[in-house]
This record gives sequence, C-alpha cells and structure tokens, in this order.
Amino acid sequence: MSDLPRLTAEQTAERLGVKLATLYAYVARGLLTRERTAAGSSFDPLEVEAFAAARRRRASPAPPRSDGRPLMVIETDFALIDDGELYYRGRAAAELAREPFEVVARWALTGRWEASARFAPGPGLAAARRVAAALPAGAGDRDRQLVAVTALAAADPLRTSLEPEAVAGAAERLIAGMVEVLPEKSSSQGDGLAATLWSRLSPLPASPEALRTLNAALVLLLDHDLAVSTLAARAAASARATPYAVVVAGLGALDSPLHGNASRAAHRMLARIAAGEEPARVVADAVVDGRGPVPGFGQPLYPAGDPRGRILLGMLADTPGAGSVVAAVDALAALLRDRTGAAPNVDLALAALSLAGRMADDAGEVIFATARTAGWIVHALAEYREPPLRLRPVGRYTAQA
Repeated sequence: MSDLPRLTAEQTAERLGVKLATLYAYVARGLLTRERTAAGSSFDPLEVEAFAAARRRRASPAPPRSDGRPLMVIETDFALIDDGELYYRGRAAAELAREPFEVVARWALTGRWEASARFAPGPGLAAARRVAAALPAGAGDRDRQLVAVTALAAADPLRTSLEPEAVAGAAERLIAGMVEVLPEKSSSQGDGLAATLWSRLSPLPASPEALRTLNAALVLLLDHDLAVSTLAARAAASARATPYAVVVAGLGALDSPLHGNASRAAHRMLARIAAGEEPARVVADAVVDGRGPVPGFGQPLYPAGDPRGRILLGMLADTPGAGSVVAAVDALAALLRDRTGAAPNVDLALAALSLAGRMADDAGEVIFATARTAGWIVHALAEYREPPLRLRPVGRYTAQA
C-alpha cells in the first residue's frame, strides 16, 4: 500500500479508460482492491498503474502467459457482481427475480421492457420432439434439450442471420422449444415459461409459491459474469457461430460437475438427509466421492455467501410441502457453517427445489440450461459487435526437445 493520495472510483475508471461498471467488475474478480468509506470507494494509485501496465502487456502481440492470473479480461455490460450482490444492467437481480422470466429475458436480449412478453417455440418443435423421443431410454431431460437445439436450428431458415432482432427472436423460440420438447409430467398451472417448465419436471401440481420460486431461479441464473460456459459461448460467437451453435457450445461446457450439473450431487445428498440419514455421514461420503468441496456450498465470487442461494432457499421455506427438504437444508447448512464456515450456493437451492418438487436429480441442470441460454445469447450479441476471432488465444509450446 502506497502513501500517495488515493484515487476516486471516477479517477480510476478514467485512468484505465473503462466505465465504472467495468471497474467494479475488476474489483469483483479480485483484479483490483479498493477501500470503502463514507466518502465512497478509493484506489491505490500504484496498484492502478501496475494494473494498467498489465492490461497494456496483454494487449501487445507478445505471447501471453497466465502465471496463476486470469488469462484475459472480457468486458461485459450486462451482469455485475459487486459487494456480494448480482446486478443486471445496474438493476438488482434480487428485485428482477420477482418479474416473469420472459419479461426479464426479453429486456436482456433487446433492451425492451414488455410486461406481456411470452415465448413460443417455432415450427421445428414437432421435429425436435421426434428427435428427443428417439434417444435411448437412459437419456435425461438435459439430453433432450441438447438434441432439440440442433433440430430447432435445422427448421429455422434465418438461423445464420446475426442481425440483432433475428438473433433475439431465435433466442426466444429456442428457449420455449427447449422447455416444450420435454415430456409432460403434470398439467400446467399457468401460462408462463416457469409454469410450463414445472409441468415438464414435476409430477406434482404447482403451488403459486413453487412457481414463484422456479421463476426466480430462472431469472437469477440468466447470467453470472464470465462463467466457463459463457466463455465457451462467446468464443463460438467470436467465430461468428449461429445463435444455435453458441448455445450448443454453452451446453457442452455446462455439462460438468463443477458447473451446470453441480446440483445433481447436492440433490442426492439432500435426499439422503431428508430420508433420515445422519448429515455428518452424508457429507463425509460426498467429500470422498467428489474428492473436492461439499456439493452445494461455497462460491468464490461471493465470500460472504451466494445471494442467489439465499433468495431461493428463503422462498422455498414458504412453499407448501417443502418442510422436510428445508429441514434437511438447515441441518446441512448448520453442519457446514460450524465445521468450515461455507455457506449454501445456488446449486444447493436448485437441489432443494427439485427435491421438494419430486423432480429427477438432473432437474437443476435443466433449469440452469434453460435460463442461461438467454444469457449466452446476450453475450453472443455483444460478441457479434466485436472484431471476429478476437478470442483466439496464442499457444505457447512447452515440450522439451
């Protein structure tokens, strides 16, 4: 820490040539540190200069190297994580979670806030259903969604258009199709996407509280900085892949126990505790099986706890019939808080929601994929405005002769 006069946030943003939102994104990623006082945020000028120099080096044609630091910083104007909270274009995601997912997603894709927004699948739905029905008996709903994307793309005569309106329209039809392609398990209790998705995932009738929780999950999962699946989607968009191919790229990276399907292990863990098993034994088994952190706990971008998980678990506590699952969550959270200090994350909330709804253990993945499809295409729209192939990194040969 230097003794030089500290820079204000505005001065720091001007020095780096970025917007304030980008500056705070650097802080959220741990790339810059700040002090907060009643007068506002301030920054160490020497650290700012070192960061500016590092950015210049990254912009030079010299071959890059990581040395444990981020390989690149990609500017984004949609999602921001700041002071333990998630924002979409400056609006708190916690507040947006009260709105219908389609309204928020259309605003994300087009900038238009339309309270009557509803998504409908395109003419390729029948073909997508036939393709999904032809999968082996062991296929899950995420498998059905993946093959449906290709079928829906084949039926779209404008699938190669990268015009913003065409891309946004394709996104809406694709999200609706990814839900409609799933087999019905119960009758729909409403006309929104959350109601349709519930009927595809749960054999139980949806209560208003359950639908509000599922809708909130969709909104809160729409985007989350540069997650690995979002990076994959942006890399595809950098090569001018179609919106459908962008989603396929994102789905490929999402299919990982460290990312999109992390809720599956948490679902199985919660199910054992809700059935009466000792939480400590279940946790011990989970750690041995996963060779890593306890599923559903911890999030490096939220040292004080994942607000998405906190919001959804709070909503689930008010949902009829979820009592045993909420009790299992409380027992597990108390054990982890006392032993490790780790707090529940959004994956545990998805696991709890799916278990309370008697859904399959891959339901959290389906919810995640459905929501994040909108976010991937938001990022694709941004990447289409950048020079093509800018996300093509340079390899550094390391083999010994």
